[in-house]
Amino acid sequence: MLGWMAWTWPTALLFVGIFSAIGFLTVLEIKFPGGHARKGVLGLETTRGDRLFITLLGTAYIFLAWLGLMGEPLWWPLALSIAWGTFCFWKV
Repeated sequence: MLGWMAWTWPTALLFVGIFSAIGFLTVLEIKFPGGHARKGVLGLETTRGDRLFITLLGTAYIFLAWLGLMGEPLWWPLALSIAWGTFCFWKV
């Protein structure tokens, strides 16, 4: 049924994580409308969804750069990505 794509557990967990984050932000938006917009260190006025998008985009670039320059293992870019996400939701 899903033979058209090479589904692996890491791929499935990535998508579950992304959709869970989107679902969590949806629940927050319903409970606290307005997106909690603020101006951060980048000088942009961002909402929670904007910060999630910036986090996901930065994480993709971190992993691609690491794979292109260093190869495996991928534990270090995971740690960098978690730090990037923390920074984005805290300061951006």
